[in-house]
Amino acid sequence: MRSQVAFYLVVTLAAVAATYGHQQPLRGSHEETLTETWLSKYGKQIDQPFSGPLAFSHAEYTRCLEDESAAFDIAILGMPFDTGTSYRPGARFGPYAIRSGSRRQRPSRGYTLAWGINPYESGLKIIDCGDVPTIPFDNALAVDQMEVAYATLLARPLASNTSVWPHGALLAKDGREHPRIVSLGGDHTIVLPILRALNKVYGPVSVIHFDAHLDTWNGYPGAVTDQSLVTHGTFFYVANEEGLIANTSIHAGLRCKLQVSSTKAFLAWCAVM
Repeated sequence: MRSQVAFYLVVTLAAVAATYGHQQPLRGSHEETLTETWLSKYGKQIDQPFSGPLAFSHAEYTRCLEDESAAFDIAILGMPFDTGTSYRPGARFGPYAIRSGSRRQRPSRGYTLAWGINPYESGLKIIDCGDVPTIPFDNALAVDQMEVAYATLLARPLASNTSVWPHGALLAKDGREHPRIVSLGGDHTIVLPILRALNKVYGPVSVIHFDAHLDTWNGYPGAVTDQSLVTHGTFFYVANEEGLIANTSIHAGLRCKLQVSSTKAFLAWCAVM
């Protein structure tokens, strides 16, 4: 038995020695003075799918709200807000999670067969503008922060000569084309400040709403203040009352339960959409 153990030990050591015996340095001695920099030897400091700053799909990252010189055609804007929920908070981590999930999308492999394009080669300036630093203790303040942030970016001039949305200039009150903004939420309350910001530029807009719920309720029991009426399930009702939504909007995917004894929510839905 001992001889067998000794035999296996010798064979194992021999295999390890043979493996390490074949390993050779790339070239030269590691003790020599540095003669090549990273750039000259390996090239650009690329981001791997699992590395680099946490920007959406490895896009350029800029704090656009404080850098007023930042120009773009399309902006990615996080809205980490979830204190308008009635049951399950946690969506404040949505922008972080979406960016994490987008890491495998990057310029070197951005072409999609389904669409037949590479968005990184569209000629448009796409920037991740970071998150709106929403306050988690005051919903009225947070909603105003999101509206101001969205309106600020919407007012920026386009970065390139490539049109993002030619028809947009015809719809805008000032007759010029504005950047497009992709928002990362956040609970559904974020739609209200977005609609308020869009209204300044376009007036009432049409909404395509994919959701299981109506989000047109006129308030929850116990909501007695103006701010308590603004939630993730009432923002469309409030938006309709403020004249922010055009009567050419549509819901898709509804499957929520309704109170048969009360038709207020359903009537509000008809009025909004």
